[in-house]
Amino acid sequence: MADINKKFYITTSIAYTNAPPHIGFALESVQADVLARYHRYLGEDVFFLTGTDEHGAKICKAALGADESPKDFVDKISKQFKNLKEDLNLSNDDFIRTTDEERHWPTVKKVWEGLEKNGDIYKKNYQGSYCVGCEAFITQKDLVNKECIVHQKEPEAINEENYFFRLSKYGLEIKKAIELGKLKIVPETRKNEMISFINQGVEDISFSRPRKDLQWGFPVPGDDTQTIYVWADALSNYLSVIGYEKESKDFKKLWPADVHCIGKDILRFHALIWPAILLSLKIELPKIIFVHGFVTINNQKMSKSLGNIIDPFGLVKKYGTDAVRYYLLREISPTDDGDFTYQKFEERYSADLAGGIGNLLARTITIAEKMEIKATEISPEFEEEIKKTRSNSKKFLDEFKFNEALKSVWELIGFCNRYIDREKPWETKNPQTVYNLLVCISHIAQLLQIFLPETSEKIFQQLGTGFSDKKFLKFKVKKGESLFPKLIA
Repeated sequence: MADINKKFYITTSIAYTNAPPHIGFALESVQADVLARYHRYLGEDVFFLTGTDEHGAKICKAALGADESPKDFVDKISKQFKNLKEDLNLSNDDFIRTTDEERHWPTVKKVWEGLEKNGDIYKKNYQGSYCVGCEAFITQKDLVNKECIVHQKEPEAINEENYFFRLSKYGLEIKKAIELGKLKIVPETRKNEMISFINQGVEDISFSRPRKDLQWGFPVPGDDTQTIYVWADALSNYLSVIGYEKESKDFKKLWPADVHCIGKDILRFHALIWPAILLSLKIELPKIIFVHGFVTINNQKMSKSLGNIIDPFGLVKKYGTDAVRYYLLREISPTDDGDFTYQKFEERYSADLAGGIGNLLARTITIAEKMEIKATEISPEFEEEIKKTRSNSKKFLDEFKFNEALKSVWELIGFCNRYIDREKPWETKNPQTVYNLLVCISHIAQLLQIFLPETSEKIFQQLGTGFSDKKFLKFKVKKGESLFPKLIA
């Protein structure tokens, strides 16, 4: 076990509240939750943050389309994101909203004033292209056929006077930090992407919009004719929650962030703009930026126009929380794009959950209930398999390979099921055989606490024990409901 005094500060990106949660953010939330649970298991002092980003032009446009005020609109959408905690069984310690004037605004103000004091904010007239989808000014290298690479829409032509941030001042320092691993980007392909992007040249960026054009957001300190650029506001959330404004004990203890979990579409904001802000303020850089891909639906990008948005709440209601968590972690690549289809989901459910761990527990408990099981030594072959699985699971979790870590656990489940078929304990009535299985399942249940916490708890209830490091485990087995009931066609 690790030192219990070691801290681990992990964040998701803060979800943009122009639309309700979809499965893409559910993926990020579950990935971050696994890392938080893993580091708690290691004995570390974990702080897990998530929240919502609630300012910007895109919010105004969405609120107008819903015939609501921006405030009423974001209040409703933010509540839905907050509800993910219960539906996805997330273990986040806090939830921040960027419209929170008590908790968030003081830090935004302090960050802006710090950048200004250090000579990194200046005002000038700007002509260029603005992508509302990105909430960002973009250049020709961000366009393909005159359209934004990410949102596939032609940006708006903008001519206005704004405050600018001297991003160009920090490009080479950030590049060096990335190359040396001081600012680690996972996976390597995203690291190379950022280095290549910086090599093309880093320009200063607009950090405000005229308030006459965008009233939904915090005003620039000392100039209420300008609204702070949404990303200059949003990125500060990682500091505001832990008390940067007052340089609190939590800030001194928790910063720098150990892991920022983000999607690939916002990598540049987190690996260039955010580090530049921190360098200007002379604040330590985050340690790791972990970048996931997109979730496609039947190999198509999720889109309202295509009507293929997957609602995580509906998915949980139909299949259960752990079934959804399992698919996102096992089927979807941790770092590349991954595809969702109901067919793939139900195949995973039936084969891995109902037919895998569900079948193993049910058949073992059925046999064990009819026998007297005494604590004894487990067989060497089981000891070896358990040791190998625990080692592999840790290795893969340290490498952010959630799918491989789960695969290693399921290999142990398969080993147990094959062992039952071979040994036929329902015929031999051999208590050693059943004890081997019960001990192994207890290890599986402990490993699953990180990935499928509800399932883990149900397994321990049927075993009649919690996991301990004792060599001889005692069980009071009692068969319960099926972990994963068979799907009804």
